[in-house]
Amino acid sequence: MALMITDECINCDVCEPACPNNAISMGEEFYQIAPDKCTECVGHFDEPQCVMLCPVACIPINPAHIESREALMQKYQRLTAAAASAETAPSAPGPA
Repeated sequence: MALMITDECINCDVCEPACPNNAISMGEEFYQIAPDKCTECVGHFDEPQCVMLCPVACIPINPAHIESREALMQKYQRLTAAAASAETAPSAPGPA
């Protein structure tokens, strides 16, 4: 279940830095959550950090992206494996 940010968002900026998956970014008018990166903090924390910190409670479950806890854990594992792979990949040589 990916989360979503509703138009009640006041752009207070507390959710974006709290997201361990970098799934939150500024949209045209308010913050948004990328469902392909949102694991509801499964693998990182017991509860979604953005939901805990949001002062206006505008981060519900996204009904278009319902996922089981197991699916969220698999997504977490894919995301962390991809991040680890990107960190260990040799950088391309620069111009001489």
